This record gives sequence, C-alpha cells and structure tokens, in this order.
Amino acid sequence: MFRTALRNVLAHKARLLMTVLAVMLGVAFVSGTLVFTDTLSNAYSNQSAKSYKDVAVAVTTYPDMENSKKEQGIDARTLKKIQGLDGVASATGRVSGFAGVADPDGKLIGNGWSNTGANFEPGANGKDPAYDFTDGSGPAKAGEIALDKATADKGEYRTGDTVRVATNGPVKEYTLSGVFTTEDGQVNAGGSLVLFETPVAQKLYLTPGHFKDVTIAAASGTSEQKLLDAVKPLLPKEAEAQTGKELADDQAKMIEEGLSTLNQVLLGFAAIALFVGVFLISNTFTMLVAQRTKELALMRAVGASRRQVKRSVLLEAMVVGAIASVVGFALGLGLATGLRSAMSMFGAKMPAGPLIVSPTAIAAAFAVGVLVTMLAAWLPARRAAKIPPVAAMSSVHAVATTKSLVVRNSIGGFITLLGAAGILAGAAAGKDGRMLIGAGAFFALIGIIVLIPLLSRPVIALVRPLISKLFGVSGTLAGQNAVRNPRRTGATASALAIGLTLVTGLSVLGVTMGRAVDKMTTDNIKADYMFTMAGGGSLDTSALSALEKAPGVSAVSPQTAADFDLKGEWAAASGVTPGDIERVINVTPVAGSLDSLAEGAIAVDDKTAKSRGFKVGDSVPVKWADGKKGKLTVGATYKGNEFLSPVLIDQKTVTEHQAKPYIREIWVKTDGGASEANEKALVDALGQNPAISVMDQQDIRNQFGGMINTMLNIMYGLLGMALLIAVLGVINTLAMSVFERQQEIGMLRAIGLDRRRVKTMIRLEAVVISLFGAVIGVGLGTFLGWAIGQTVRDQVPGYALVLPWDRIGVFLLLAAVVGVLAAMWPARSAARLNMLDAIKAE
Repeated sequence: MFRTALRNVLAHKARLLMTVLAVMLGVAFVSGTLVFTDTLSNAYSNQSAKSYKDVAVAVTTYPDMENSKKEQGIDARTLKKIQGLDGVASATGRVSGFAGVADPDGKLIGNGWSNTGANFEPGANGKDPAYDFTDGSGPAKAGEIALDKATADKGEYRTGDTVRVATNGPVKEYTLSGVFTTEDGQVNAGGSLVLFETPVAQKLYLTPGHFKDVTIAAASGTSEQKLLDAVKPLLPKEAEAQTGKELADDQAKMIEEGLSTLNQVLLGFAAIALFVGVFLISNTFTMLVAQRTKELALMRAVGASRRQVKRSVLLEAMVVGAIASVVGFALGLGLATGLRSAMSMFGAKMPAGPLIVSPTAIAAAFAVGVLVTMLAAWLPARRAAKIPPVAAMSSVHAVATTKSLVVRNSIGGFITLLGAAGILAGAAAGKDGRMLIGAGAFFALIGIIVLIPLLSRPVIALVRPLISKLFGVSGTLAGQNAVRNPRRTGATASALAIGLTLVTGLSVLGVTMGRAVDKMTTDNIKADYMFTMAGGGSLDTSALSALEKAPGVSAVSPQTAADFDLKGEWAAASGVTPGDIERVINVTPVAGSLDSLAEGAIAVDDKTAKSRGFKVGDSVPVKWADGKKGKLTVGATYKGNEFLSPVLIDQKTVTEHQAKPYIREIWVKTDGGASEANEKALVDALGQNPAISVMDQQDIRNQFGGMINTMLNIMYGLLGMALLIAVLGVINTLAMSVFERQQEIGMLRAIGLDRRRVKTMIRLEAVVISLFGAVIGVGLGTFLGWAIGQTVRDQVPGYALVLPWDRIGVFLLLAAVVGVLAAMWPARSAARLNMLDAIKAE
C-alpha cells in the first residue's frame, strides 16, 4: 500500500504541487517566526551578556518620589567608599538622559526614544572601558562631546567638527573630540549616544557630584556575591544593587518577553494560513479520490480492506506533508533572514550573531506540516474507504444522502447560532465581552463553513440571471456549474471567506476608530500647533518661555505633569496657563469658572468630581511630590476631555513644588492660524531645536490615525498569505470540475460552443465562486467589526460605526480578480480538450 501511495503522489504532480504550496506557506510562517525570534533573542542576550562581561555588581538608583527636591543618585563620597572596598578593581559612576544630535540639515538623527546622552568616565589609563574609540578620544572639557560611529556616519561628522546637540534645554554647539563603537542596546535599536565630560552630564541629567548608576569590576579571586554583600550597606534606600549576571539575565528575560508579542502575532497568522490551507488540502484529496474511484473499488474487489484503502490515502498525505515541510522549513529560514535584514530598513540595527535553528523550530515545522496535511486528508480517506467494490462497474458513487445533508445543515445551523449568540452577548457586555466575542467568532466561522454548501444555491441563484443575460449560454452554464457540487464549491469559497472575514473586520474597526480619533481631535483642539519632545521626554521651561515671547503668538499653555495626593488619593493633574488653556483646548465648564485657576484653585473633570464627591467651593487637602502639604479649592468642574488630565491647576503653582517641571506638551495659538510663516517663526524662536517636534492639527490627526492605518496595512500584508492559498483552492476546484466534465465539454464543443465561450464559462464559474466566498466573508467580517467596536465605544469619545464601502468594494473587486486569475490554467485546459477524445472519456 505504501508503494501504491507513492505512485499516486508521483502520478498527480501538478495538483499535489498546489497542496504542497499551501502547506509550505504555513510551515514557512511557523518556522520563520520561531527561527527569527530565537535568533533575535539570542543576539540581544549575547549583546547584553557582553556589555556586562566585566561588571561584577551594578547599582541603579531611582527617584525618591516622596521628596522630589532631595539630591538624587549616588554621591561622590559614596562612590569613593565603594572604590575603597576590598575586592573592588574599579567602580565607575554613570549618569544618562536624553541627547539628540542634529544632522547637517538640522533634523534629528535617530528615533527620539533611543537617543541617549551619557558621561565619559576615564580610568587611570585615560580610557573608559565601556567604549572603544576608532578616532580621536573622549571629551576632556565642557565644550567637547564624542559620538557613536553610526551617528557620526549618518551626520557625516569628523573629529574636530562642530555638532549641534539638544538635551532638555536649548540647543548647544560642541566640538567632536572622538568617535567610538559600543554594544549599547539603544544604539543598536537605531538611536544615538553622545558622551559628555562627567561634570557636564551631571549638570544636564542629575545634580553636580552625583551619579545615577555605578558599575563595579571585581578584583581577581573576588566573588560577585561577596562584593554585592559588601556594597549594599553603603547605598541609599532608593538604590538597588545586582550582580552583573543577574542584570544580564534580567535583560535577557525582558527581551524574551518583549519578543513574545511579535512571536504570538506571527504565529497567529501562520495558524490562519494553515486553517485556510486545510480546505485546499481536503479539496485536493477529494479530487484525487474522485479520479481514482474505479481504482480504489478494484483494490477493494481484489482483497484490500477499508483500513488499507484509508491508510493508502493517509500515506499519500504524509508524503506530501513531509515534502511540504522540508520546502517550507527552508523557506522559513529565508523568511527569518529577510526579517532580520528588514529591521535595518526601519533604523534598528540587530546585533551580529548566527541564525539560531532550535530543535523546537524543526519539530514544530514538521509536526505542523505533516499533521495538518493528514488531518485535512482524513475525511477524503474515510470516504475513499467507503467506496464499495460494485462502484468499479459505475462512475457514480458515494452520492450524498438526504439524511447526511440534513444532519450537516442542522449541525451547522446550531453552531452558527451559538457563535452569533456569543458575539451578541459579548457586544452587549462592553469592554468585558471581548473574550466572549472571540469564542463566538470562532464558532460562527466554523458554523458558516459547515453551512456554506447550503448557502451556495440561494446566493449564487441571485446572480445567475445577470450573468446569463450578459454572457448568454456561457453565463448560464457557469451559474449551473457553480452549484453542481455544493460541497466542493463551499470548501473553495470557505478559504476566501475566512481571509475576507478577518480583513473586513479589521477594516471596519480600523476605519471606525480612525474616524472617531479624527473627530475627537477636531472637536477638542483649538490650538494651531502642539510641541513635544522627541521620545516623549520633558520639554524644558526655556521652550515655554521662548514660545510665549515668539512673534504672532496669541495664546500658549503647557501641560505639565503635576501628580499629587488629593484628599488621600493619588490624582493625575496638569499644570496649565489660566486664561490661555481655554483658547488652545476646548474646555467646557460644567460648574464654577475656569478663571479661578489664576487664583490658585483647581478644576476637576465631571467624572472625577462625581466619583470622588467634589463640588465647586470644596477645600480639599493636598500632599505635593516634594512632601509639602496644603489645601486646594475646587474652583470649577468641566466636561472630560481626552487631551486633558482629570485635574487642572495653574502652571505657576506646579513649579513651586517641582525642581524640574515635566512639561509633556505645549499648545500654541497664533494670529492668522497655522501657516508656513508662523511655523518658521516658532521653530526659530526655539533655536531650531531638532529634538522638539512641531505638529499642526492635521499632523496630530495623522499621528493617531496613521498608527491605525499602519497597523491595518501590516495586517493586510500578513493576511495576503491566506488569500494566496484561497487562490490555489479556486484553481484546484476548477481543475477538478474540468476533469469531471470532459465528456460534457466535448459535447458542448461538438454542438457549437467554441473555445472562447468555453474559456468564458470556466472564468465566470471561478468569479461566481470567488464572489460568493467574498460576500460571506464581508458580511461576517462587518458583523464582527461592529461587535468588537461595541466593546471599545465607551473608551473612545464620539465612536460611531463607519462602514468602509470603498474598501469593501475593493475587496469584492479583488475577489473577482482572484477568480479570473485562478481560472487561467483550468480555462485554457478546458478550451484545448480534443472534442472526440473528450466525448470518449469515462
């Protein structure tokens, strides 16, 4: 039976190739994902281990939240004590923060969040062990800096050049003293690293004479744990000490956790591709069984048992699955390599390292490929085993009974209703119903797939009159052929339905969310411009002063983080400019007056006021971050706004309790509105700071809406694989249809149907099947998009369902194109059939 199975595989190369392609794509996604994430994790873990190779103990300090005015970090006296401990070879103080480098055009080099500044701390030999200089040396005075090699290359800077650097204050010019290489993860992620002389870095990022971190190297023969025990008693309470190995292990764990989301997303799409592939594989083996009806029946007649026949078909599936797994795994290695290279296109430099092919990746690839193929072939194998020997005398066999169809449709109807009930219940439950919707979507999809053969007749019947009228005999025959075998048509349409369900659902949700965000921005922002710091850092108070003095400015208000304890409960607040805040943000008073902000009162949004029992005129106790206590009066309540914190307070009051106010953003209203001249004036007022981004209202809308569109485009690309497999399914179905209708096609040719009309008939059949699947997918996807939207509508002001008719139209058009392309080979084969040979065919 094994030899028979192998011969059958080799005898149907063309059709089995399509099955191999379907399995291969899914396996490639699974293996490529596992290899890529393993490689990425290994590379970053090795980099982390290398960067802490000479570190025995690392000390990290955290801000003292109870006293913001206390000097933070490790002072020089404590550092000296650590350096004097037995077993310490060296102890180096580190301090770091944001530093952005401008390129020759004044643009920021790097991505903002990973642009870092740090101190150059040379040892007795004049070298800092953390950096290897390829040119020049480290900064030796206040006006010098050193740059990492990648940043220097991007900015075309050479030793001795003048470089503009932005920190959290005004832009300053420095002389480049040297260029170095580093294993710093931020640099490898596409950022930049600027080294300052230690006193300069301390003044910029902490306080003079203090360090944020300390790295300690052990003398020969000293254990890390012994050193750790000696260091801990010397540290302030806000400092934490770890061994170098613990720190490297923690970073490796963080990297693994960070990559797990990417891993799950890619594996999820691999599962979708394999799920769609099941229908193609099942169709292929159903076709092969149909072609070998007499052969299998004769095998039964000469003594083969049902078990042997089933085993023969499953052995074929195993061989096909194994071949597909080998090819898919090789393709997966290429995919992993391509993803690794693609990271550099997005500005992320991946650390050097080998491609990691783990036993888990190999086992998963082959297990998935072989098991999925055998699972998909099991039903056709079971049908093949039921073929009675008498079928060898007739070409008609295994006709579906009325009872089997009733059972199938009843089960399908029940599962569909169960899924629909779960989706509706999840939508009614709001944000807590997402898991219920997910479960309901799974059952609904399964139920629809079971019911698709039943649905094919009435749905396709709607378009049959149209194609008959437009294409005459070819259209009539195409409509009839599309429903001749409802099960096969349904299995083919299912592949397209699954892909378009996901695509449509994502589109409905994405477009609706994008429209809500756009409306929220338009309704709430009055300012012409919003200024933020690259990487989400704090703007300096000098930026606020500069914008207030800029020409053409009519209103300016910052949003300064001003969290404090309000009546025994922590409150998120914003320091704003009284009088101007209403001119840049739409603030709608509910009670009291916002003018009271200028008198030292606070304004509270209506939801917070209701939940905490605040009323206008109430005097509430407050404890500031610097430890001081006092009382604040509630001067107004206002309607909640997504662009404002729950509590508003005068900016001047905030600065009294914060040594370095954290200004998240600054809103600016100008005379005459947004214009190129006004924007230039504001940028000039800020000293053309490359680290400060300026956005007008359209830019703000694009920032939020662009994120949604980018996500959708990525999803479309990944789901394209499922649609590719669906195309292969349509090709298979048409090929099977042509094979079964050789006599019929020969007779049609004999009575006058020319080759052109035969091709038209096959193409129309493909288009009808494709559009049928697309309509089912679009309908179910829209339903799911609506349901998921119900779970987020309370968190998104102005949410209202939007049906993207333009995209839905494109999806249906693409489905029709899929049908036309998939029909090219079967239509050509049908048109080239010899009339006499076809008529004689059995």
